Amino acid sequence: MQKIRIVLTGGGSGGHIYPLLAVAEDIQKWATESKNNVAITYMGPKDNYADLFIGRGIVVSSIVSGKIRRYFSFENFLDIPKFFIGFFEAFFKLYFIMPDVVFSKGGTGALAVVLAARFYQIPVAIHESDAKPGLTNLVSSRFAQRIFVSFPDAAAYFDPSRTEVTGTPVRSELLENRNTKDAACETLGFSSSMPLIFVYGGSQGSARVNNCILENLEELIKETQILHQTGVANFKEVERLSRAALLEAEFKNRYQAMAYLTDNLRAAFDAADLIVARAGSATLFEIASFGKPAILIPLTESANDHQRANAYDFAKNGAAVVIEESNLLPGIFVNEIRNILSNKATQEKMSVAAKKFFVPDATDKIGEALLKMVVGE
Repeated sequence: MQKIRIVLTGGGSGGHIYPLLAVAEDIQKWATESKNNVAITYMGPKDNYADLFIGRGIVVSSIVSGKIRRYFSFENFLDIPKFFIGFFEAFFKLYFIMPDVVFSKGGTGALAVVLAARFYQIPVAIHESDAKPGLTNLVSSRFAQRIFVSFPDAAAYFDPSRTEVTGTPVRSELLENRNTKDAACETLGFSSSMPLIFVYGGSQGSARVNNCILENLEELIKETQILHQTGVANFKEVERLSRAALLEAEFKNRYQAMAYLTDNLRAAFDAADLIVARAGSATLFEIASFGKPAILIPLTESANDHQRANAYDFAKNGAAVVIEESNLLPGIFVNEIRNILSNKATQEKMSVAAKKFFVPDATDKIGEALLKMVVGE
């Protein structure tokens, strides 16, 4: 039996890694059911995200990675040499793996792997998560046989003959075994009789969003409950400040800060009546998969301002309210929360719009396309 070898690449954030994991799991499931022999390798930066592949039957092959920037930064003087080191590492490692296809999500380290694959004439497929493509994928697309995009607007940046709108893959662990709000609230230690806001900051969190929650915390918990994912680096500071803010508050048990949700992330989505989040693509498609109303606060400094484009694309059909950082004032923020949570009809309309945005077969589409690049129709 022929062994199919696939290399995944991408890194720098969960938005790059989690879709890769979703596609890898889909291909592994196909291999088990069809009794095919598939070996999957992740090639990217050595960080905590790489650890997610370990234990899933995926080999991790680390390379030195440097960030590619469109703007001047003194960090470029460090990262440009890293890019070349990473390229030569990928060049030698791909020689010994010699995969049938390379699948890139963009981000840190991915371009070095794509360029090395191009040298060996290894077929390349890429996925662009954002409404405005990143520099890595714009360059990589010149060497890619297949280009997948999450947002229809992003397709305009690529060759239409090689481009397909697929949405963003969402992890099966989030899509399966959904629960009721009552059961999810019980799991998390909240009451199911009160609205729950889930502040979804991602593993890196957001200091500005965290500060906005803390500034309005005492007022918000009079009317709602809050599950606050702060990000690992911000957790201790948020925990300290929230204790001070709630020192004399009557409803301290209505607020819970967590550094990073792993096992209970699905429960957080199931329990939530409203999500407050940044506007990374993976986050938006996870919100959409649960059909939850959202307030989006796009990161001002996101590369190519892609979060702003993502947020407005997601919100244009009514799935979310967008508050830009320049407008993130206590009065505006609290009023938007009240407007949504006090109106069941508004919540229902936002929920329906969010569900329409979700593409449930994104993972299958990409997994099947990658396999067709190897084994044919």
